[in-house]
Amino acid sequence: MEDTLVTKLRVLADAAKYDASCASSGATPRKAPTGGIGSTTPSGICHSYTPDGRCVSLLKILLTNYCLFDCSYCINRRSSNVRRARFSVDEVVRITLDFYKRNYIEGLFLSSGVIRSPDYTMEQMMLVAKKLRQKHGFAGYIHLKAIPEASPWLIEQAGLWADRISVNIELACDASLKKLAPEKNAPGIKATMGQVRERIEEAREERRAFAPAGQSTQMIVGADETTDETVLKASASLYSDYGLKRVYYSGFSPIPETSPALPIKPAPLLRENRLYQADWLLRYYGFTVEEIAAGGENGMLHLDIDPKLAWALKHRGRFPVDINAADRELLLRVPGLGARAVDKIIAARRHVRLRLDDVARLSGGVRRARPFLITPDHHPLRLTDRIDLRERLTPPATQLSLFS
Repeated sequence: MEDTLVTKLRVLADAAKYDASCASSGATPRKAPTGGIGSTTPSGICHSYTPDGRCVSLLKILLTNYCLFDCSYCINRRSSNVRRARFSVDEVVRITLDFYKRNYIEGLFLSSGVIRSPDYTMEQMMLVAKKLRQKHGFAGYIHLKAIPEASPWLIEQAGLWADRISVNIELACDASLKKLAPEKNAPGIKATMGQVRERIEEAREERRAFAPAGQSTQMIVGADETTDETVLKASASLYSDYGLKRVYYSGFSPIPETSPALPIKPAPLLRENRLYQADWLLRYYGFTVEEIAAGGENGMLHLDIDPKLAWALKHRGRFPVDINAADRELLLRVPGLGARAVDKIIAARRHVRLRLDDVARLSGGVRRARPFLITPDHHPLRLTDRIDLRERLTPPATQLSLFS
């Protein structure tokens, strides 16, 4: 690979690191035909994950970091004094194939600054995916970032060749978007998201492929005064209104020559982690935004304890619960018990009365769950009598689980 292309790759790979919404979960297993290139099925080596939990690697780059917009929070904004570069369509295709053949990657995540117009930018990104699929028979994973207000036809074409489409909502609050990114508009972003959802549903009914891994979005947190409760309400609305697979949260990080409207300190990484935990509770554990927010204070989640434990401590009167009698909904609210562990517990107790050791074999979080559970051989004190419980169950941040 010539020096010029390597330099572009260095610049545009670094510029893409701020986009978190690049996981490949939800992709349908696919293998190239004889003579083709790529597959979504082999074991991977890097930072994205398939539905069964395998780690896969993606080439994550921007088509260009030139941009017409001047969003205050973006390192690649029009007025930013950063090194610029731009790939051609053929260069991205070549790099993707070269990296795949060397077993560096299993797919492509492609985003871009907006150049010339939304239509032109979307067309260039769509052509990358189309050439990889049509001309080279590439069957690996492809994730394209849709450009809001691009032609509906171009968005539809992109979905024909990509596994996943994502449209960044940017900020949870429309007023903040208007203040920090006045050249963008929330209705335009949501209209594109709505279009993608309609095409996905139509394709499902007609049994054809259109962005089979669905759509996702990314939200910046900490760039404005929006509370965690407002962020989660926005996420819940996006899930219900647009059928999103995932909302990704990206903690704001100060950038050079920043706007005075932005904070001077980065958002705590732990805040980002707590939002992911809360998001998981919304999607898989039956919690509402109001229940999660009630575990915190003034609309913000606690940083020292995860939101599930915070809820349990606020509702001590409901614990401990009998592992052999409690319904699934209540077991899902026990700190330390994940959804899969709960399903295993419910299946196992049809045949035998579970003891604490049995629970330990079914769940790796039994240490945290002990104060909240009753088994034939384990009868803890009522939680209302355990004034030291919060301190005892608060582990170092590095030990906190994202899923329980």
